[in-house]
Amino acid sequence: MEERNMPRRPRREKADDQPWNESLVYGKNPVTELLKSGSGVDTVLLAEGMAPAVAAYYTAMAKEAGATVKRVHPNKLRLMTGTESHQGVAAFASEIEYATVEDLLAAAKEKGEPPFLVLSDGIEDPHNLGAVMRSALLCGAHGIVIPKRGGASVTPTVIKSSAGAAERLPVARVANIGETIRRLKEQGVFVYCADMDGVSLRKNNLTGPIALVLGSEGSGVSQLVKKLCDGVVSLDMTAQGTGVDSFNVSVAAGIILYEIQSQRAAQS
Repeated sequence: MEERNMPRRPRREKADDQPWNESLVYGKNPVTELLKSGSGVDTVLLAEGMAPAVAAYYTAMAKEAGATVKRVHPNKLRLMTGTESHQGVAAFASEIEYATVEDLLAAAKEKGEPPFLVLSDGIEDPHNLGAVMRSALLCGAHGIVIPKRGGASVTPTVIKSSAGAAERLPVARVANIGETIRRLKEQGVFVYCADMDGVSLRKNNLTGPIALVLGSEGSGVSQLVKKLCDGVVSLDMTAQGTGVDSFNVSVAAGIILYEIQSQRAAQS
């Protein structure tokens, strides 16, 4: 690989509100390769005055990678990278060691417990993902599965939002959530997804080997994934006709995960 395509990570002082444990990658080719690699990316920085077409290109890739985009003054990029050769783009990448789905199942087996997993079907907001991971850890889940593309990765923002749970809860990244659901079902795991047209939460038996699928903030669980699930759970709401028609995904996750924990505890 040519040197210009290798991510450059300069030594730097802490800049503004960026956490210490992030690594800065800069330059058009290195940032492009980082975003395409499926590695955890928290924020992409684009210089003010960048050509609209170029900015749109990086913005689209950042969204696909689950990263946020910030426009900054070119001089700020120079100070952060320590060079004039930043080419108007930089990205904060996190170095996270991911597990496999098999690792998550093995962790449950080692504890002598039926598997309890959480799957993200495109949660985009890193704050939401962090909050979901916090609830998952506290409710006894053995791990969380996230997509390599089309959703937030485990970034410093996720770790902070999870109150550290992201560093304790095993995380697996997969190329295809649907295929992962098929594999889990083959191993006897009952897969539920959360959606508004499902069966009321407390009317479901949530004991035994279980996985809960949570959809994206905008469109929820995809139709393909929903068809693969064994059941659909929903949360009862009383504020009908107010224009507030759903729970935030992290709030819904907390409620459902606590109910799963309660039912499992009652059975043990």
